[in-house]
Amino acid sequence: MKLRHNFKNLNVWNKAVDLAVKIYETTTSFPSDEKFGMTSQMRRSSVSIPSNIAEGTARNSSKAFTNCLDISLGESFELETQSIIARRVGLLNKYEFESINQDLDEVQKMIIGLKSNIESNPY
Repeated sequence: MKLRHNFKNLNVWNKAVDLAVKIYETTTSFPSDEKFGMTSQMRRSSVSIPSNIAEGTARNSSKAFTNCLDISLGESFELETQSIIARRVGLLNKYEFESINQDLDEVQKMIIGLKSNIESNPY
C-alpha cells in the first residue's frame, strides 16, 4: 500500500486541512494580545496535523509513515487541550468549542484507523 504523492486523496488529510482552516477562521476573533499565545499555538498545532500526514506519505517504509501519523495524532491532542483552555478562559464560545472538538474527534479516529490499516498491511 504505497501512498507516496497521494496524500491529497486521503480523506483524513482533507478533513485535517478543513480543521486547520476552521482554526484559522475561529482564531481571527481572538484578542490581539493572544497573537503570540493561544492564536499562534492553536494555528501551529492545527497545521501540523495534515502536514505530518502528508510528510508520512513521502516516507519509504510503513514504520516511518506510522511515526508521522503518531506525530499528527499527538498534535491533534495538543490542539484539543488548547481548545479546552481557550473555552475555559472565554476565547471560544460553546458552539465553536463543540464544533472544533467534533472535528478533532473525527480526525483522531481517522488517523488511528489509517495507522492501524498501515500496520496491518505494511509495505
